[in-house]
Amino acid sequence: MVPMDASSHYHPLMQQLLMIEDDTRLAQMVGEYLERSGFGVTHAIDAKAGLALLQAPPTGSAPDLVILDLMLPDMDGLEVCRRVRAMPDETGKVPVLMLTAKGDPMDRIVGLELGADDYLPKPFEPRELLARIRAILRRRGEGAPPAAKTMRFGSLEIDRDARTVTVAGQNAELTSYQFDLLIALAERAGRVLTRDQIMEAVRGRELEAFDRSIDVHMGRIRAAIEADPKSPKRILTVRGVGYVFAKQQE
Repeated sequence: MVPMDASSHYHPLMQQLLMIEDDTRLAQMVGEYLERSGFGVTHAIDAKAGLALLQAPPTGSAPDLVILDLMLPDMDGLEVCRRVRAMPDETGKVPVLMLTAKGDPMDRIVGLELGADDYLPKPFEPRELLARIRAILRRRGEGAPPAAKTMRFGSLEIDRDARTVTVAGQNAELTSYQFDLLIALAERAGRVLTRDQIMEAVRGRELEAFDRSIDVHMGRIRAAIEADPKSPKRILTVRGVGYVFAKQQE
């Protein structure tokens, strides 16, 4: 990361995480791990920088989750959590995962009472942090309003109930698994997903969950819905990361 009060390494279409952590070495290690796992990460070195980034996020909207260290040099993490919850609109509702080197259970209790969504003591395995982040975001998604029966993107129409896809009124032939993959992308339109995240989204399909030929499936979906599959405008490849379903065609 760039050595400044707040630094970031994120793709604007990924789910965004804000990490408020004064241990720059830990922040660098964890940030790179989370970035490889498909997230954009913005790092604030203290409470002042973190609160400023929440009020004026670099992506233009509140992050999807805040990773908050309890022991910060300029302000107690519990006070930061309190201030986050007092912020207006969606910013005040952003999930907070607290990190601490303390073993006092009262800190955990107070943090949760102030509105933290989870609590992870240091030292921790990055894989456990990732699992907890995904669990929080999954729970948040489950509390969202029911998805619309039909999704429309220009000439592309996806009917969830009928499990049909049409392009300019013409049926697009997809297998059941390819339909599920398309739904997973379309539901998260504008967000970059890794291959693992896409397969996790269709995790009910156990036999195919380990199918590493996902690129072949994507090629076939493109052949069915794109005007020119060799120059796709809807399902785009993000080199070294995965795929993104474009909200607007170029």
